[in-house]
Amino acid sequence: MSILFRKINANKKFRFSILQLLIHKIHGMKTLLTGGFTLLFAFAINAQGWLSQGARSGAMANNGVTFIDAFAYHHNPGALGFMDEGSAGISYESRYALKELQTQSFAVAVPLKVGVISTGGQFYGYDTYRTTRAGLGYSMKLSEKISAGVQFNYLGTRLDPAYGVKHGVSAEFGALAKLNDKINLGFSVVNLGRTRIADYKDDRYGTLIRLGLSYQLIEGLLMVAEIEQEINFDTRLRAGIEYHPIDLLYIRAGVQGSPMDFAFGFGLKYERMKLDFSSQYNQVLGWTPAASFIVDFYKPKK
Repeated sequence: MSILFRKINANKKFRFSILQLLIHKIHGMKTLLTGGFTLLFAFAINAQGWLSQGARSGAMANNGVTFIDAFAYHHNPGALGFMDEGSAGISYESRYALKELQTQSFAVAVPLKVGVISTGGQFYGYDTYRTTRAGLGYSMKLSEKISAGVQFNYLGTRLDPAYGVKHGVSAEFGALAKLNDKINLGFSVVNLGRTRIADYKDDRYGTLIRLGLSYQLIEGLLMVAEIEQEINFDTRLRAGIEYHPIDLLYIRAGVQGSPMDFAFGFGLKYERMKLDFSSQYNQVLGWTPAASFIVDFYKPKK
């Protein structure tokens, strides 16, 4: 059985077709459907250990490599070098509204006199199948316009009893450049060393490369675009927009391809707190709601 799962994992288009078949052929058989979702998504997760975090990113179709906030820990450690306030965030997502496909995450960034130290983690799945990614990072400005950061994360994958438990360590790198007052350019690499997950066919955690651009078109209107490449898989493009009509409110939307997903959401900001909500929609699989909360807690002494 585990050999079948690995073969499914090796072909992304085949995985998606099988998932569609399950939906159409097993409709109404809740137990079997849930089991099929769990087993297939266990090997269909982007980069087998990395998932987009934070409802702000979720509302903009997982764009995030140019964002400067606590959840940059999960998108681009280089962006954290521009943070001048301590910040902490928590996030929750229920993929396709199934409790078996839920994700919880956290991120904390603390500026020092030189650089920013950070920690974060994400926890996906449920008792039978669960992935864990958690670690530490350090970021710093290389100049007034450029920042870079590195991370080391523990990776854990558990699928009992058939697959067992696998452990690994990955390294991540990211950089962010402020090209001018309106344009940011971000770059990140997840799992630099292509950490191995199993000996069978040299199965490894995915290596994910992301390049993104943000453009402040006018005051209160931000446009973002991103290209994502996972080794051995199709390139994925995404774009999003954020509108900030009043101090309290943010309105967001986005779209991404391969497969096609649509996203929207909104955020509320009050003093040092931010509360964000989002939902993504896939025409076959349905809705993915998410919520996150960020609080900025201090400024370091210079």
